[in-house]
Amino acid sequence: MTIALPLALYDLDPIAPHGTCGTYWYEGRCPRTGDWLRLPRSPLAESVARQVMHELAADPRSSQEGKMYGVLVVATATAEMQVLKAFSGTLQGQPHRPGWVPPLPARQSLMAAETETLQQLDQMKQQLQDLHSLPIRQQYAEVQRHCDQQRQQMRDRHRHRQQHRQQQRAMIQQSLPETEQAIALDALDQQSRQDGIELRHLKRQHRQQLQPLEAAIAQADAQMRQIKQARKDLSRSLQSQLHEAYQLTNFAGEWRSLPDLNPQLPSGTGDCCAPKLLYYAATHQLTPLAMAEFWWGPSQGDRVAGRFYEACAERCQPLMGFMLSGLSQAIAPQAPMPILYEDDWLVAVDKPAGLLSVPGRTSDRQDSVLSRLRSRLPYVTAVHRLDQDTSGVLLLAKTPESDRILRRQFQARQMQKIYEAIVIGHLAKDHGPIDLPLQADPDHPPRQHVHPQGKPSHTDYRVIDRQGDRTRLEFTPITGRTHQLRVHAAQGLGCPIWGDRLYGGLVADRLHLHAHHLTLCHPHHQTWLTCSAPLPF
Repeated sequence: MTIALPLALYDLDPIAPHGTCGTYWYEGRCPRTGDWLRLPRSPLAESVARQVMHELAADPRSSQEGKMYGVLVVATATAEMQVLKAFSGTLQGQPHRPGWVPPLPARQSLMAAETETLQQLDQMKQQLQDLHSLPIRQQYAEVQRHCDQQRQQMRDRHRHRQQHRQQQRAMIQQSLPETEQAIALDALDQQSRQDGIELRHLKRQHRQQLQPLEAAIAQADAQMRQIKQARKDLSRSLQSQLHEAYQLTNFAGEWRSLPDLNPQLPSGTGDCCAPKLLYYAATHQLTPLAMAEFWWGPSQGDRVAGRFYEACAERCQPLMGFMLSGLSQAIAPQAPMPILYEDDWLVAVDKPAGLLSVPGRTSDRQDSVLSRLRSRLPYVTAVHRLDQDTSGVLLLAKTPESDRILRRQFQARQMQKIYEAIVIGHLAKDHGPIDLPLQADPDHPPRQHVHPQGKPSHTDYRVIDRQGDRTRLEFTPITGRTHQLRVHAAQGLGCPIWGDRLYGGLVADRLHLHAHHLTLCHPHHQTWLTCSAPLPF
């Protein structure tokens, strides 16, 4: 069955396929050239993915198993546009499905060895369960409980006797002559010592009862530790074989094994949609244009059916730089970054949507405004940040003194920031304040949510224009919380920003939020300066 299907077979909306705007970018640094390569998740790829969702919805089996799916829009050597589709791991227990991209060759070549090893791992798991459920463990618990009860009963009797002896001592000291007191008190002391002997004898009996059981349990625990270690070693050995066998290629014709790329990659690397799609394209002379991955089936955690997701950080993202290598810059463009203002003390840029303000924590998220500027301004620092999906004015300092002064202005709320956005819905009022405390949502990072114990957050808004079901707004944030405008629009106004994939906005080629103006006091001249970025929408 044909795997690469013509794009014309899909009933799509008329969307320009070659636009540089993406709702997300698959990106990474080429290990050979150092170039930053990017492949968009474009509106076209998302539209194709929704057609695949309709196909999955028509198959009841697809709704029983939750997993990631992906589509890759490609171009042939004759410029015909085609579509590849893939699923992560296996589908209904099978790695192959007609019409879908096959798994990487390593999975098939090691399938027999993998099956045998998995059977051994299952046997070891059963052995661990059997050892954990040995009847002797229950027997030990019952004997231990009986011993505890006996000791407690004896302690209660001894405590009662002790109280009685204390009363007797008081009576003896009050009623008997001194010569007779010594004899009577010594008899009471002897009773106390006898209680101690009785308790020690009982404990010795209990040890004799428990020691054989403890020895048997200790032996079983030692076996469990050995089996766990053997199971861990066997699992690592299988993973090592799989990693060595997985030979990835890219569009420059290079081949690498997983350990060559990163020896610390976790199990399952290579089984996700993105590597399977890119590998198939690279080995069949197909040029990627755009890709999209989504979840289908029962929800798992933050995975919801029909929602698009980024490349997984642990398995897929570390491979992107190598697997995209060889793509032309026409396919993997770098968004322009105009300079709005620059002097010896500061620089203001028009950050494009999709570009980070500062480098991320992982090696695959290093492309940013800051890293690009540091190629010519090695000491520049970011005074503040914009969300990756937000475009507009971003301010950076060129000297430590400027950085200190500008940060102080931000903290003192002396700068004025004005944003423009397009939201979905109608507002009853033309202007007003939004006061909703915000904090991080621990169940759905990186989202924020309204919470009574969150940080105070204040935004002023003003309606600029209304067209159909969309409203253009001007936002003036008084505070600067993470995702403040996005949450205030969605939950404060009940009108999410168009294209906001985190807070419920309708799908668009970008987030329609733009930092339009930024007014500050110049750190050196002490004059007011306004930097403005042209509206991109």
